[in-house]
Amino acid sequence: MLDNSSGADIPSDEEAPSSDDLEQFAKQFKQRRIKLGYTQADVGLALGTLYGNVFSQTTICRFEALQLSFKNMCKLKPLVEKWLEEADSTTGSPTNIDKIAAQGRKRKKRTSIEVTVKGALENNFIKQPKPTASDIARLSEELQLEKEVVRVWFCNRRQKEKRMTP
Repeated sequence: MLDNSSGADIPSDEEAPSSDDLEQFAKQFKQRRIKLGYTQADVGLALGTLYGNVFSQTTICRFEALQLSFKNMCKLKPLVEKWLEEADSTTGSPTNIDKIAAQGRKRKKRTSIEVTVKGALENNFIKQPKPTASDIARLSEELQLEKEVVRVWFCNRRQKEKRMTP
């Protein structure tokens, strides 16, 4: 009943969940995870910190999409179930899971740029695809965006230009 390579319990044939059980669980897990406000990366990181096996965001994604082998789904299900119980039982109060999730959330939220602002950026790009630091500072002030957002927009726009021109 033990897989010696990872030390994780593998259910015997009698205990193994059916494909339908796994499908149902994965669907419910994804809904609960989203409702609780955790990302797939948060879950993977928390599993590692809490239970010793770190999983990537990709693995959690594939678990939810049923794109792992049946054996791997069976191995991962008890850990994910345990994490879900912990997350469910502690809603409302800061917990180990919240602390772990906070470690994983180092990226800033995606910035959405309004159409009019995007137009102004495009016009400036046409005039000067590589603005100086002072141009970026001026533009960010005019458009009420962070300097970093403007800088990254220009970097991304230059990359788009490269892809568009053969």
